Amino acid sequence: MTVMAVLFLAGCRELPRYFVGEKPVARVGEKELALHDVAQSLPEGLSSADSAAYAKVYVDRWVRKQLKLMEAEQLFSSSVADIDRMVEEYRQSLLIRKLDQFYVDRLVDTTFTEEEIAAYYVEHASDFKLDRTIVKGRVVRVPKGYRQTRRLKELLVAKSEARMQDFRDICLKNEFEMNDYADSWIDYADFLSLLPTVRSQSYTSLLTKQGVQEMVDQHYHYYFFIDAVRRAGDAVPLEQLRSTIRRVLFNQRQQQVVRDHEQALYEQSMATGGIRLYEEESADADSDTN
Repeated sequence: MTVMAVLFLAGCRELPRYFVGEKPVARVGEKELALHDVAQSLPEGLSSADSAAYAKVYVDRWVRKQLKLMEAEQLFSSSVADIDRMVEEYRQSLLIRKLDQFYVDRLVDTTFTEEEIAAYYVEHASDFKLDRTIVKGRVVRVPKGYRQTRRLKELLVAKSEARMQDFRDICLKNEFEMNDYADSWIDYADFLSLLPTVRSQSYTSLLTKQGVQEMVDQHYHYYFFIDAVRRAGDAVPLEQLRSTIRRVLFNQRQQQVVRDHEQALYEQSMATGGIRLYEEESADADSDTN
């Protein structure tokens, strides 16, 4: 087959029947590249010129690949058997993985109740330890000279949604900067970054104080409170572990489905005679002889 035939093929999607088949376009050693292989590789929508260029590159890459394979087989002929074995093992592994995934997709329940998550957390809490201190709390920054600080500090520690909304309204109206972590954990170092702290100073004592605390810089008062503390070495809060626990529980269910299917397949095959264990048969025969 000439190069002109390949170019014709590349430039025409409606091919005459005699251009479709096993006619060789290139040969390297005993390997041949068929015309239809080049045709099947061509992307749709290319112009005649682009198709011709693509076909030329495809053939060139195929030739170079075959040359390298030939050299590799000559240099590493003693390893061919090992490579074939690894390829077969990989093929088997892919098939088994696909089979396992088939049953996992059909049988694994991906819904987890709060009770299941909490039970796992209680049983394995010692496996999840904090490596840093975390806190819950709020911080509000108020310009010096603001006169209603007493009311603001009362609302800062509000528990009810109505009083908390009053606090938000005051902050919004006066453009106070407010950071609310009363319902979510934050690293203590990040909490301190919201305050006019000095990096070289320790602020561990703040963790044990109750109620509203205050810091001041040149322009602002910073009112804050720390509502909850978990120190390094304590158990990670359940709120931060829910997604992790769900993944663990899913993996457990997935593994159980795979084990159950393996066992059912084994038992069914034993019952129908699909498996013969010759060592057991030999042992039974020796027992009968004795």
